[in-house]
Amino acid sequence: MTIAIVEFEPAHAEAFRVLNEAWISRHFTLEAKDREVLGDPQGKIVDKGGRVFMALQDGVAVGCVALMRMDDGGFELAKMTVSESLRGAGLGRLLMQRCIDAGAEMGATRLYLETNSSLGPALGLYRAMGFRALAPADTPYVRADVFMERPYPPTLHVANDSQLQ
Repeated sequence: MTIAIVEFEPAHAEAFRVLNEAWISRHFTLEAKDREVLGDPQGKIVDKGGRVFMALQDGVAVGCVALMRMDDGGFELAKMTVSESLRGAGLGRLLMQRCIDAGAEMGATRLYLETNSSLGPALGLYRAMGFRALAPADTPYVRADVFMERPYPPTLHVANDSQLQ
């Protein structure tokens, strides 16, 4: 199995919508905020300073995740899903690691996410990748009852030789 994690292109919009609608509809109800973001990932995520990553297997989209820019310098990890036939194969971990790396590249202060307590495997992945629980927050999602973040460590400043003398 050859999987490539690639940056979103407008041609991926339909796959991004279909992948997300499938998992959300299976476990929950599609909400207004879902429809808004899934209907325009370029405008609602990418054009606002965020990023979307697509997991492609032989050129076919089998997973995705979004990083949505937040006002506090962080990014919300959102709309992460993997095709049902590939769940448990480590693809979610690859997508998550790409988000962690991208956040560092963009100078994020933290990654934030909202999820549901019924999604046990996802919660396990988030914890394993360094996310910690937060107090409940205001959210447009009825289904969100778990809030987590992964702060980035402060940048270490190492003195050069001239500063050590």
